[in-house]
Amino acid sequence: MGINRKNIYRPLKRNIADFQLKADIESVWIDNPSYGHLPLGWHLKVNHKRISRVMKKFGLKPPRRKIRHFCTVSVPHQIFPNLIHDYIPERPHQLWCADVSFIKFQDRFWYLSTIEDIKSRQILAVQVSKFHNHQLVLTTLKQAMIRSGKLPDIFHTDQGVEYMAQAVIDFLKDNQVKVSTSDKASPWQNGYQESFFGRFKDEMGDINRFESVGEFVEAIYGQIHYYNNKRIHRALRMPPAVYAQQFS
Repeated sequence: MGINRKNIYRPLKRNIADFQLKADIESVWIDNPSYGHLPLGWHLKVNHKRISRVMKKFGLKPPRRKIRHFCTVSVPHQIFPNLIHDYIPERPHQLWCADVSFIKFQDRFWYLSTIEDIKSRQILAVQVSKFHNHQLVLTTLKQAMIRSGKLPDIFHTDQGVEYMAQAVIDFLKDNQVKVSTSDKASPWQNGYQESFFGRFKDEMGDINRFESVGEFVEAIYGQIHYYNNKRIHRALRMPPAVYAQQFS
């Protein structure tokens, strides 16, 4: 065939490097099971196109995938405009976004309330409850205020009954916080929190692996800590807590 006999037995260097990168990817997935090719590239300091090629070559996919989403119920209430259309905060605590989602565990619904600072993408507060009401929202708000020592200029949510409760509106107005809401049936207008919950549920994985409510709730708080302090955020290219330190 006109080929040097040495080349018949010599292992291809690319194959060796690809197998090593495959092992590195699988090692990263142990602690970061939702990383796609971009976060993997940032973590391993390897070009994301090479990561993508190796993943396709070996049929690799992140261990954690989609579950489903949740929409709140709207009721008649005072109308508030959407103040964050094309709004980009310049510093932390200018804009907080909040939402409530549900997780079904052991044949009952548990409600997860979070508040996210949009500049730093940190989750400032998280509460888990059996009840989907305004008290859950107020508790989350007060937790975020105590932890950060601040309140936002704008507080944005959907028009769910728990956020439009008079007690919540009065609390925000008494603290000179502007209320902003998404239009009805427009979840994309609260896209920051919609995206967070989608990712969060992916990364939590199968919750039926937990044997008790205590383990389930502990895993939620552990996942939030991981998101804030260790997980590379795609928009920031670093964990939110690390990014927030730049504004300290």
